[in-house]
Amino acid sequence: MTTAVIAASHGTSSPAGQAAVRRLVEAVDAAVASPVLGCHVDVEQPDVPSALSAAAGLADRATIVPLLLSAGYHVFVDLAESAAAAALPTTVTGALGPDDRLVEVLLRRLQEAGLRDTDAVVLAAAGSSDARAVTDCRTMARLLASRIGRPVTAGFISAAAPDLSTAVSMARAGNPGARVVVATYLLAPGYFASLARTAGADMVTEPLVTAESTPAELVEVVVDRLLTGLSGAVTGSAGRRSRP
Repeated sequence: MTTAVIAASHGTSSPAGQAAVRRLVEAVDAAVASPVLGCHVDVEQPDVPSALSAAAGLADRATIVPLLLSAGYHVFVDLAESAAAAALPTTVTGALGPDDRLVEVLLRRLQEAGLRDTDAVVLAAAGSSDARAVTDCRTMARLLASRIGRPVTAGFISAAAPDLSTAVSMARAGNPGARVVVATYLLAPGYFASLARTAGADMVTEPLVTAESTPAELVEVVVDRLLTGLSGAVTGSAGRRSRP
């Protein structure tokens, strides 16, 4: 039985973001034997139903892997509805986070930006009206805090509190004289990444993937979500790997 992999990102109008996600999908395609079709839940084409229609001519079933960092409306409603309406049996895996491997990518981006031992760190997440997605992001902030040995507050660019600017201000007030560094917990460059740069931090890291960099850890997470989906598990934190 052949399974098509539907790699569903949010979508962006940013050329750099489009290139970054395209490289991620290409890396996943190179890592698995199944056909991989990239698509988007918003902004770009092809959309998810179009990708599923194309998959019907390539495979016996499909697994949608959300290229989304937390599980909210898009995972539980949009992608679930697309799976239910598909012409071939289709499952939806969990989102990419929380996952310790994503923490390693965040740490690398912080190091690339020149993180100092005295810096205060804020995690910049997209935000969601779905409490499950907000919880996922706060879990990532705790995991990053444990990894770097200092507090990390999650700040949200949209739909959740505290908003990123407030979180940056709180970090500055709580750490007089220290630089405030934003760890960008966004998949790729785009509108939200540009907003993160206007939140008042002294330094803002690059997103997890860029047009020039596709972390191997992220590809591994996507492949793991696929394997978890094939086993039938569908949760917001599917396949999360914890440190021993």
